[in-house]
Amino acid sequence: MTEEQVLAEFRAAEALLEGHFILSSGLRSPRYLQCARVLMDPARGARLAEAIAAQLPDDIRESVQAVVSPAMGGVIAGHEMARALGVEAMFLERPDGVFELRRGFRLAPGTRVLMMEDVVTTGLSSREAIAAIGRAGGVTVAAAALVDRSNGSADLGVPFFPLIRLDVPTYAVDALPPELAAIPAIKPGSRAA
Repeated sequence: MTEEQVLAEFRAAEALLEGHFILSSGLRSPRYLQCARVLMDPARGARLAEAIAAQLPDDIRESVQAVVSPAMGGVIAGHEMARALGVEAMFLERPDGVFELRRGFRLAPGTRVLMMEDVVTTGLSSREAIAAIGRAGGVTVAAAALVDRSNGSADLGVPFFPLIRLDVPTYAVDALPPELAAIPAIKPGSRAA
């Protein structure tokens, strides 16, 4: 898929939003990609995951034994990626603030894992998810995401394959440009109050 085709999928789902958004990292942004909306159509979710799977190098695609994603945002994306790769899907939760496998999910020691996200902004949640996979006995061979909002600057410590890289500005709350400061901020993601 080309960048324009990916953005067309987001626009068709009314998932490319403009305004003043509070990201899960605490940073602020004038654009927000609501992956939950783009993934609510199973056919669209399958197309996007298949497009990511197709761009994975053969050695990585063939070595992945499981897909693990962080809840909440990565659950559907991870499930669709696992379907595209023909492997099992699991997700991590933060019952006490730290990612862990629950619900009977487990990884055999050395299981080769693709960590799948919906959106990567700073990479912090992704790195935390990769650390949790390691604590559970897995080996993260690569990471993937629908969207890399860092435009390639996030270092996840493993090869990273986003479907699209975007350069969407983010700002600290005390460094907002005047046009963004003039708009009420909303928190649209899974951690919204």
